[in-house]
Amino acid sequence: MLLSNILNGIEYQCDNFIDFDIKDVTYNSNNAGEGKCFVCLVGTVSDGHSYALDAYSKGCRCIFTQRKLELPSDCVQIVTPDTRCTLAAVSSNFFGNPCDSLTIIGITGTKGKTTTAHLIKTLIEACGENCGLIGTLGAMFGDTVIDTLNTTPESYELHKIFRRMVDAGCRFCVMEASSLGLKMHRTDAIKFNAGVFTNLSPDHIGTVEHPTFEDYAQSKKLLFKYCSHAIVNADDPSSEYMLEGFDGERVTFGLSNADFTAENVTQFRSKDFFGITFDCISKDETIHIEVPVPGYFNVYNVLAAVAVCKMFGFDIKNHVDSLRDFKVIGRTEIVRVNDDYDVIIDFAHNGLSMHSLLSTLKTYPHNRLIVLYGAIGEKNQIRRSELGTVTGKEADLSILTSEDPGKEDPVRIAEEIAGYIRQVGGKYIIIEDRKEAIRYALSHLEKGDILVLAGKGNENFMKTKNGKVPYSEHEEVQKYIDSISK
Repeated sequence: MLLSNILNGIEYQCDNFIDFDIKDVTYNSNNAGEGKCFVCLVGTVSDGHSYALDAYSKGCRCIFTQRKLELPSDCVQIVTPDTRCTLAAVSSNFFGNPCDSLTIIGITGTKGKTTTAHLIKTLIEACGENCGLIGTLGAMFGDTVIDTLNTTPESYELHKIFRRMVDAGCRFCVMEASSLGLKMHRTDAIKFNAGVFTNLSPDHIGTVEHPTFEDYAQSKKLLFKYCSHAIVNADDPSSEYMLEGFDGERVTFGLSNADFTAENVTQFRSKDFFGITFDCISKDETIHIEVPVPGYFNVYNVLAAVAVCKMFGFDIKNHVDSLRDFKVIGRTEIVRVNDDYDVIIDFAHNGLSMHSLLSTLKTYPHNRLIVLYGAIGEKNQIRRSELGTVTGKEADLSILTSEDPGKEDPVRIAEEIAGYIRQVGGKYIIIEDRKEAIRYALSHLEKGDILVLAGKGNENFMKTKNGKVPYSEHEEVQKYIDSISK
């Protein structure tokens, strides 16, 4: 593509413009090469301007900067006000503006983004449309799954994925819009047809991500700069703040005084169902919904998904049965072993998420609530006290084991957690090898028990002193199922 086409709609200055063919765009000097243009991004840790000469030495003859650099005269230097904004626009142009061919739904909020995104995708596809998804679990469309480094990937990766979705026949895409992704301008060139706000509470506050809660909230709010429709949680007090200055169509969901609300909510557990049932009430119809995802809070996620789909004219009532088999891999995911007990795989790895998960599960009929987990090594040690205190109070038994210990001794980590469990009178055992711990837990379950395998979720590796080694929670459960079925 000609450089002039890539620059369409971009504010820039250039003293030696030459319109030549660009084969690709990169913001990582390790990927620099002949025919590519290099974009100098200013990050929280490093500044891409420091790598401009390196990119030039590898063959880049077009470099985007925020300030004039001393570069060889044959290098076309494009100076723009903000290279992050520029990368978004350049990427969209380079991949042929794929957003123009997609209806894009962005979801922001502290909790519920992943589940809501997957619910929307499930309903849209049940109605006969191809729908892509980008989020915490990667990007997916059709049978294609793409690993991504971030919940909201860098703008270049986003538009590359959008192009692949369009080429594969997708007309819709639902994506998680993280606070950092919005703040770092990764979403700037995306035309969101709808924005969803789930809820807001303090998270990701620190020197690397958001210095204050105000900065975090302001970043979330940016989504609604790009939207023509907004679907917001009427029960969250931050909804009004999120929509300040928004003049598009608004739709609300919640448990009262909303466009989409719920009645007759039941948390139900039987031998073949573990989740929530309720009636979704809107101005024109009532839909009975059953979703095998435990937790009263998931009512909000389902309401949001239904509201989005109804906004785009989908006939949800005739396809709501698609939710009966709904699941998100590694997120309160129920894995069927037999009819006597339930096994749940979840990513809960800190005190807040663990408390939310266990307190939810305790509201269902059960014999014992058992949780198997560990704590990451070499950092975030405050999590150990939080996890130990929560599971000591909420669980009938904690099985402490390895969980990305890195170079730290996993037994020492477990013993540290155990100290906090003892302080609140909880019960625990320590089994260092996680595979052995899972086999032990599954083989000792009793009728009516709930076993939670927490911390790893859908991950397929374990960080050990020997580096990353293959590991899958799902595979270990399946091995046990295979062993007892022989």
